[in-house]
Amino acid sequence: MAEFVYENDRLLFTEEMREEYTVLVPQMAPYHFEYFVSAMNSEGYKAELLKTTDYELIHEGMKYSHNDICVPAMLVIGQFIDAIKKRGIDAHKVALIITQTGGGCRASNYIALLRKALKKANLAFVPVISLNAGGLEKNPGFKVSPRLLHKLHDAMLFGDLMMTLVNQTRPYEIKKGETDALRQTIDRELEGYFQHKTLFSWHRQKRVSKKMIKRFKRIPVDRIKPKPKVGIVGEIYVKYSPLGNNHLEATLEQEGCEVVTPPLYDFFLYTFDSRAYDITQYGGPKKERFLLKMFIWYVEVRRHKIRKMLKRSGFDPGVAYKKLKKLANGFINHGTHTGEGWLLTAEMVDLIQHGAPNIVCTQPFGCLPNHIAGKGMIKKLKKHYPESNIVAIDYDTSASKINQLNRINLMVSNAFRMLEKED
Repeated sequence: MAEFVYENDRLLFTEEMREEYTVLVPQMAPYHFEYFVSAMNSEGYKAELLKTTDYELIHEGMKYSHNDICVPAMLVIGQFIDAIKKRGIDAHKVALIITQTGGGCRASNYIALLRKALKKANLAFVPVISLNAGGLEKNPGFKVSPRLLHKLHDAMLFGDLMMTLVNQTRPYEIKKGETDALRQTIDRELEGYFQHKTLFSWHRQKRVSKKMIKRFKRIPVDRIKPKPKVGIVGEIYVKYSPLGNNHLEATLEQEGCEVVTPPLYDFFLYTFDSRAYDITQYGGPKKERFLLKMFIWYVEVRRHKIRKMLKRSGFDPGVAYKKLKKLANGFINHGTHTGEGWLLTAEMVDLIQHGAPNIVCTQPFGCLPNHIAGKGMIKKLKKHYPESNIVAIDYDTSASKINQLNRINLMVSNAFRMLEKED
């Protein structure tokens, strides 16, 4: 049995634990996290993605965390503790992993809240791993090697590509279920993709991406009758997680809409770019700023190749990060980067300018950054873009789902009226 090692009262995830423990991963973005887990498993970890969505996990989160904490923390904590209690395996052989942003958002404190909740649930012996880019916490048994980092990069690219292809194909498919069936097939195939032992996989990644696009292009679709495009923006968890937003994507598709969700990679580029911005404005290591800028450039080179392939096949490829950043000009300062900051506003401008003026702005109840950069910008956006049709939806464990649906349905009704008017 692995020996417990502590550092400043924090239980470390050791090399011995890496061999023996199963690392539980919360489901935060369904198009991406399965690929992240496959990448981790290919590098010797025993990672498992949690897919539980039953109502009991919400109660577990509320039981072991303060009810003033935003809903993403409650849901992630609840999902972890619910899984440990119900998995039927030795709880002493389980570790948890959670992302840690390090910014002014409360998400930086999720890891402390999780450890506190585990202690209350008599599970203090369960190690918690922080996945962060700033070296906030280190564990001898969990290290992001250059090869794993590049595999996570590929996983992010595949996740964004899959999300784009599914959202632009499924609403128009002639044979219902064909898009989801192809997605499941590709997901199984991609499990083997990450087993390679090379450091870089540029050509393989490009080849697989091209094949994915061709296979989705072959699905028979009927685009004669247009559908209103509805964008989803907001706080990073409730924006992507069906558990956090009450299956918003499925709800909008059932109402006859085409869902447009901005790429997850834009958020990560925004976090690195925000650090580079701070160094420019307030001082800091110039070498770090240079490396951050080079990383963004490298990622955009890889993403540009995918955007070109999408465009050639008739799909909407989205905009480059550099152009997206410029869209915030005149609306919000680039120094506003707590939480989703200026990125949230820029995403709404991008959606409006590219045929998706109908927007659901998702936010956890009491999320101050989103109330400023999201809900707080709606009036200004409507002044510049009168055609915009934006609704802000608060998500909370005690929020009424009926009230949320009523407001979403009102926005969708307006979207169909505007579409008929355009026709």
